Amino acid sequence: MLFCDITYINAQYEVIEHAWIGTSGSRISYIGSAAPEKATDYGRAYDGRGKLLINGFFNAHSHSGMGLLRGYGENMALDDWLHKRIFPFEAHLSSEDVYWGSLLCCAEMLRYGIVGTTDMYMFTNGMGDAFRDGGVKANFCIGAADFEGRAYRDMPQCRETLQAIEKYHNSEDNRIKVDFSMHAEYTSQEKMVRSLAEVAQEHGHNIQVHVSETVKETEECRQRHHGLSPTAYLAQCGIFDVPATAAHCVHVTPDDIDILREKSVTVATCPKSNLKLASGVAPILDMLKAGVNVALGTDSVASNNNLNFIEEMRIFSLLHKGISGDPTAITPAQALHIASKAGAVSQGRKDCGSIEIGNRADLLVLDVNRPHMKPAHNLLHNLIYAASGDDIVLTMVDGIVRYENGDWPHLDIEKIYAQVDKSCQRIISSL
Repeated sequence: MLFCDITYINAQYEVIEHAWIGTSGSRISYIGSAAPEKATDYGRAYDGRGKLLINGFFNAHSHSGMGLLRGYGENMALDDWLHKRIFPFEAHLSSEDVYWGSLLCCAEMLRYGIVGTTDMYMFTNGMGDAFRDGGVKANFCIGAADFEGRAYRDMPQCRETLQAIEKYHNSEDNRIKVDFSMHAEYTSQEKMVRSLAEVAQEHGHNIQVHVSETVKETEECRQRHHGLSPTAYLAQCGIFDVPATAAHCVHVTPDDIDILREKSVTVATCPKSNLKLASGVAPILDMLKAGVNVALGTDSVASNNNLNFIEEMRIFSLLHKGISGDPTAITPAQALHIASKAGAVSQGRKDCGSIEIGNRADLLVLDVNRPHMKPAHNLLHNLIYAASGDDIVLTMVDGIVRYENGDWPHLDIEKIYAQVDKSCQRIISSL
């Protein structure tokens, strides 16, 4: 495809007008101030007037299979939310249910410009098939939990993960990747944690884990582990000796932040979910100042309740200005970096996250010829503070248009809706 006479945001987060950007196969192959000599070689010509082209977003923490649970547990503290609503519902899920819930979330991601997700849930076949069919990039895993003192090597989650690696890892031209995972410190015994770290190192795969989401979790960890915080405990067990994404990190100390930086851990901050569950606000400005790679996540639609990433970016930006009393905190360039490039880095995707020749063509088009986007003194600023997720009119992943103007060319959206309703009705009737 050749985007003609379009405004775009480059790798330095500068707004460039009247550009021609071409894709060949899965990659960006041309960037210029005029049309290429053989413009027809790029196939479809896309009229870029009144449009903004940006790199796609990377959701650094999600649970896509929980698409079936949107709106099911509301106005509850995290413990009650989990034990009274989420866990009882999840006990009735099948791999097919997870497939349809995840596929629903893939459609929603593409609608809102998310080209890649870091996903933790259950039933790897349901997850892997959904991400394959859904058309998004995914680093997915099953969050292991253990209360019996088993080694991870001896657990069914280990066998399932190894099978998923054989079946899915680096499939679809590296679009799909499989990570290792533990749910959290408070759902795991130390033997399992140390064994998981060893297995992940042996296989050279990333790890995903929830860290310090609540005060209770953090304080009880200190009681269990001789004063160690979840961050310090996981580091001591070797979890951060491979590339790791730590979700939430709301209640972390300066010492924890030093560990996260030294171990090159990505923090996936989930502002809307943490606000809704009243978990708190992560000290993101301290993390950024220390040099931690911070990426943006949604958590599940059961605690968010949508995947509107422009909304997530804006709330993230305004939240940290408000609590810090510093209106200069989280610049628009920082916000866009955290929502795109930082997430690609956390997934180990070195050829993603910015519009550059040779990078993957993961591109979004926004219609900026709309009242709330005028005047355009700086379209980057408008993107963060004025834009709506509904402004996204095209989402491309690896050079393939996956969403355009209300249509998903590769998905039967009505069938997805019907199957999701069917799963929900079956599960609710059994509770």
